[in-house]
Amino acid sequence: MTEAKPPADLAPFAGRFVDRTHWFAVRIYYEDTDFSGIVYHANYLRFCERARTDMLRAIGIDQRATHEAGIGTYAIMGMDIRYHLPAKFDDALIIASRATQIRAAGCHIQQRVMRDDDLIFTADVKAAFLNPKGRPTRQPKQWVEAFNSVLVSE
Repeated sequence: MTEAKPPADLAPFAGRFVDRTHWFAVRIYYEDTDFSGIVYHANYLRFCERARTDMLRAIGIDQRATHEAGIGTYAIMGMDIRYHLPAKFDDALIIASRATQIRAAGCHIQQRVMRDDDLIFTADVKAAFLNPKGRPTRQPKQWVEAFNSVLVSE
């Protein structure tokens, strides 16, 4: 039997920008739920992290290369979260992420998790750019420019 090769155009879904909002889809699997059958509360943080990471990748921010080059990395310094409604097994959720503020050493991103027209979860995320010693430092100029290309007012 010969090994099957994956299609050349097959890649993980990374979401996409429409105007200045990044849209990212998540399907709820059994492993995402708790014993009551609803999404375990901490999993919303994982879903939002994936959406933020792909949002940054979509605007050309290569976090891995910057970290490996010893320049620095983002760290979450604050997050205001709110649970509005539960999500359940097999739900299709959409995460909308918007950059609302950019500073020399950080950024602010607002995220909404929705199921159709229902608001499920919200997060206001503040991240700081840290040097390898863990101190806030200016993020790369290219990153600031990338954020400015999608910045929205709060």
